Amino acid sequence: MISNLLVRIDMHRNKLSKSQRRIAGFIEEHYDKAAFMTAAGLGEIVGVSESTVVRFATQLGYDGYPFLQKAMQEMIRDKLTSIQRIEVTTGRISNNDVVEAVLNQDIDKIKRTIEEVSRTDFKRAVDAIIEAEKIYIFGVKSASYISNFFGYYLDLIFGNVHMINTTSKTTSYEKLFRISDKDVMIGISFPRYSTMAVDAMNFAHDRGTHVIAITDSMVSPLVSMSDSVLIARSDIASVVDTLVAPLSLINALIVAIVIERKDNIIKTFSDLEQVWQEQNIYAAENENGINYEKI
Repeated sequence: MISNLLVRIDMHRNKLSKSQRRIAGFIEEHYDKAAFMTAAGLGEIVGVSESTVVRFATQLGYDGYPFLQKAMQEMIRDKLTSIQRIEVTTGRISNNDVVEAVLNQDIDKIKRTIEEVSRTDFKRAVDAIIEAEKIYIFGVKSASYISNFFGYYLDLIFGNVHMINTTSKTTSYEKLFRISDKDVMIGISFPRYSTMAVDAMNFAHDRGTHVIAITDSMVSPLVSMSDSVLIARSDIASVVDTLVAPLSLINALIVAIVIERKDNIIKTFSDLEQVWQEQNIYAAENENGINYEKI
């Protein structure tokens, strides 16, 4: 199966009609824009009918236009600049209800994640985390926020978490150089992918560590060195990195770990609750005299 869209176009060029060659030409020059157009929208800008666009997708060997569109999106996954993201986002939402549009897009990402995440890899990742002597989590830039969230709960549960949220090679490898085959490495990265995440996960893989990738696609550069791959869809053309689905996936991992280690974790949190109470970590009542502990 030929996965590269531009190669497919070259191979089928002689069989394309004049209208289809116009579609091909537009995609070759403007695939970053075409990737987010409907079949009707692409047809309108090229000057052909929607059905011609659909037939073009079929001619290239795709099972309909949505598969052609996905192929275009894969091409630009790591190539959209911040300026291009702004242009695409404003073009997609325009004068629509921004709240409804953005939340519906997030809902769609969660639905796609439910469909695409491997239950086998999910279970393998849960087991590896539970059995690890040390847990390393790598996440930088926007991914650092969900990696810190994940690390916070895993450290409460296990107390053996090492966070790496810097792009400094010196600092990263100072944290990583003791990693071994008894540990687990969790790398979190979405477009535009972190080069340091790829390097750090390769380093862990070479040490025999079980490597878990939380990323958005099987074409992500994190996949090749990973033992468990968890796909969580993000919006590659949003002004901001849409990490709702990855956060939901991380929530699922935490819940699965708690279920697997319920008795041990209950003991841990029972001891922790006692420390919180002894040290007055949480306010028992406010200035109006409301006792929150009884609510």
